[in-house]
Amino acid sequence: MLQVARLAPNLLLEAGDRVVDFLRQQFNDDGGAKDRAGASDVYYTVFAVEGLIAFRERADVQTVRQYLLALGSGDGLDFVHLTCLARCWTAIGGEPLSSQTAEAILAAIEACRSADGGYNASPGDETGTVYHSFLAFGAYQDLGVPMPSPERLLSSLEALGTEDGGYANDRMITIGTTPTTAAAITLLRQLGKPVPPAAGDWLKRQCHAQGGFLAMPLAPMPDLLSTATALHALTSMHVPIDDVKERCLDYVDSLWTGKAFCGSWADEAVDSEYTYYALLALGHLSL
Repeated sequence: MLQVARLAPNLLLEAGDRVVDFLRQQFNDDGGAKDRAGASDVYYTVFAVEGLIAFRERADVQTVRQYLLALGSGDGLDFVHLTCLARCWTAIGGEPLSSQTAEAILAAIEACRSADGGYNASPGDETGTVYHSFLAFGAYQDLGVPMPSPERLLSSLEALGTEDGGYANDRMITIGTTPTTAAAITLLRQLGKPVPPAAGDWLKRQCHAQGGFLAMPLAPMPDLLSTATALHALTSMHVPIDDVKERCLDYVDSLWTGKAFCGSWADEAVDSEYTYYALLALGHLSL
């Protein structure tokens, strides 16, 4: 994803300087990036750090490193933030975290492996979700450790496929959702398994007439997360997107505030997360 996001400055041109300024302003004095309330959050730190990297800029690595060191092995962090801790260490580069800390992070992640072979938010769950499985796989990659029994993950993913061709995060949900389907496609490709063509067809159908992608077929409007992840997944499958590029470019442009990007037409706030998703979307739309 980051490799593609690095193409976004080709479209942003002089506006890119304002995005860089915005991303730099997201860091608090302790080295963490701000959530929407202004508090340091390792989740938002991932997006701020990688957003700057997309412009071939760097955060203050030493300050971010001190913030990450203060989080230790992630005791008290939920599953999502734990995987973000692993991602942040990889993103800042330089001296890696200690093997002891890496092992502790992965042990906490593995404790959340579900009975069906996937991953969920907490230990003891019978079934996994695409989202948590995607994050777990990424954490293993970030820390340079092979995931144990990856074939078990495939059976969990298969059970989350929906009859409409997409994927859902819960077996009780009968229709696909765009970020979930995109994550499932990415996981299948990372695992070296064929992606059902129906998944790409389902994703393509979620493109809104005015640009952007819907989170699900009945969603009232498109959003930037769905747009970025759908474009990423479709491109990885070599599904043509030339017919939706112009309207998607118009959609991303409609979310530009002059300094960063909002998440949807209904969202007036800007943050590092959605600004990064804009970079990912623009990267694919520049190809």
